[in-house]
Amino acid sequence: MSDVEIGRAKRARRVYAFDDIAIMPNRRTRNPEDVSVNWSIDAYQFSIPFLAAPMDSVVSPATAIRIGQLGGLGVLDLEGLWTRYADPEPLLEEIRSLPAGEATRRMQAIYSEPIKPELVTERLAEIRASGVTVAGALSPQRTQELYETVVEAGVDIFVIRGTTVSAEHVSKNQEPLNLKKFIYELDVPVIVGGAAGYTPALHLMRTGAAGVLVGFGGGAASTTRASLGIHAPMATAIADVAGARRDYMDESGGRYVHVIADGGLGTSGDIAKAFSVGADAVMLGSTLARATEAPGGGWHWGAEAHHGELPRGNRVEVGSLAPLEEILFGPSSVADGTVNLVGALRRSMATTGYSDLKEFQRVEVVVAPYNK
Repeated sequence: MSDVEIGRAKRARRVYAFDDIAIMPNRRTRNPEDVSVNWSIDAYQFSIPFLAAPMDSVVSPATAIRIGQLGGLGVLDLEGLWTRYADPEPLLEEIRSLPAGEATRRMQAIYSEPIKPELVTERLAEIRASGVTVAGALSPQRTQELYETVVEAGVDIFVIRGTTVSAEHVSKNQEPLNLKKFIYELDVPVIVGGAAGYTPALHLMRTGAAGVLVGFGGGAASTTRASLGIHAPMATAIADVAGARRDYMDESGGRYVHVIADGGLGTSGDIAKAFSVGADAVMLGSTLARATEAPGGGWHWGAEAHHGELPRGNRVEVGSLAPLEEILFGPSSVADGTVNLVGALRRSMATTGYSDLKEFQRVEVVVAPYNK
């Protein structure tokens, strides 16, 4: 990929966001009903390749159960309100009603309440009792402290999620999480990220992770680009990590690590493009925060919004569009790509002639910048 000159002392690689690319149909078409969007990771099978992001505005125990019943995977934030408060509903209501100028400071105070291990156990048990696959997420900083509680509670899939997760983190102040040793000793599959480039993703794959989350700073509620100057245009980031997956398969003798796009997936078109450049599944935040059942009640925020030292996110109003089932499966009464996400993915695959997601990764993609 050719570089461009920023100035005499600096060159940069040209990279692409979803708005810069388009899927090109170039073969026979199919009926959308004949297309499979099934996805599996380790021993777990899903009828849709969607994970609900571990954010308090998106996933509660109740919505995790509902998403599981609809064929996806709801990932509960084990550092969120449900593991800090026995009854988080009054806090959710308060967060929704906060004036913009007071939201960050008050959220910092609300989330300063300690995490209670007994609530971690209780929330995961509630999800497990419904019969769906159980997934919970911790940040790298909390993983060593709480992972035994999480595993003992019966989690099926363990997610380690942060803005940037490195397999080779260096710290002078504390013993960093040894991902390779940690994952090797666990009896459950681990999904870890974010990563936004070939080399960090390859290192994460070598730890034994079952899946790697791709992306940071691209979500609707994130201000990482404004706060830190860090941003990962998602089309290139996914394609780079898919390249690491390919090379790791050769290196490991055939071990397949799933690439999961995480961030910047605001519409069904973005979701289709994520698969077209190499994703196996997608993790959705704002798109599912618009569901009428979502605990955010039409508002959306992530853990970065209430960081105690350097908040890198906002509480944003996304509105309540439709029930979760309708957002996933339709029918849709809007034409902006926010409802019937599964139907749109099926139609995109059918229009380009591909019958399953793995085949769809080979679809032709063109660079076609689109300025809204």
